[in-house]
Amino acid sequence: MTPDEALRRIAFLLEWREASPYRVRAFHTAADAVRDLPSGPVDAAQAERLRGIGPVTAEVIAQASTGAVPSYLATLQAAADPKALAGWDLATASTGDCHLHSDWSDGGSPLEDMADAAHVLGRQWAVLTDHSPRLTIAHGLSPDRLERQLEAVAAVNSRLSPEFRLLTGIECDILEDGSLDQDEDLLGRLDIVVASVHSKLRSEPEPMTARLLAAVRNIHVDVLGHCTGRIITGRGRPPSRFDAEAVFAACAESRTAVEINCRPERRDPPDDLLLQAAAAGCRFAVDTDAHAPHQLRWQSTGYARAARIGLGADRLITTWSLVRLLTSRSGHR
Repeated sequence: MTPDEALRRIAFLLEWREASPYRVRAFHTAADAVRDLPSGPVDAAQAERLRGIGPVTAEVIAQASTGAVPSYLATLQAAADPKALAGWDLATASTGDCHLHSDWSDGGSPLEDMADAAHVLGRQWAVLTDHSPRLTIAHGLSPDRLERQLEAVAAVNSRLSPEFRLLTGIECDILEDGSLDQDEDLLGRLDIVVASVHSKLRSEPEPMTARLLAAVRNIHVDVLGHCTGRIITGRGRPPSRFDAEAVFAACAESRTAVEINCRPERRDPPDDLLLQAAAAGCRFAVDTDAHAPHQLRWQSTGYARAARIGLGADRLITTWSLVRLLTSRSGHR
């Protein structure tokens, strides 16, 4: 066991037990810090000199640096729900993330930084999904800007390790008639298309259902993003109303994955719809919807939700190899 693995696992198990977010974050911060440590045994005093490391995390680092399971982690694991351990296994099996943003739209970091952060976390691939033109508030990509972004992604991939690939993609607005907010030819050139509703979220159930059905059946769509559009923090926003049975049946039939959105303010779909989508036989994409590098760590919360309802890795496309992902996608089309 490495210090990084021990600290990440502790953070996951604490989050499963609904510990304070600040406590969880302390272990993630420590995991980021240990990248600066030399390999081999480290004493607690040496570890505590690192920025962001306190006495508890320093002791975890010292014990794990010898290859041992730290006592703090051993105590958590002994008391853990078996589903929590299954959730950790899913999280460690993660190969990619289908939904992240850069400063080409409303993200805060260059696409190079997002790719580097995903690679550092051990991902094999990640999909750049900046917004489409209609979402002007998010500086959505016109066809010309998307063309230029494809060139930028190719340039980044040319310098990255062959063990990681940044995939081309888009988070495409689902328009009111169910069509997609981007040039059809361009959509056909992308590796992955996430389709999401961002407008008129309080429509009546019948038109919203028709809108979603048209999108998930579209030959270009791979993932249905944050399907209810709800916000559960601050003033909040209620979930959109639609015929979930019909929409999830269409997702299963068309092999369009339902996103398990990991943003803390979304956690979309809600638990009841997540269960319904699982019962319908849907595939899922556990996605961070990250707008900054540190937000890529949120993915473990989605794997915890998947484990709670008994989903295995085969149903989660974000645990698939790049070859399987792209081969399956071409079959979908």
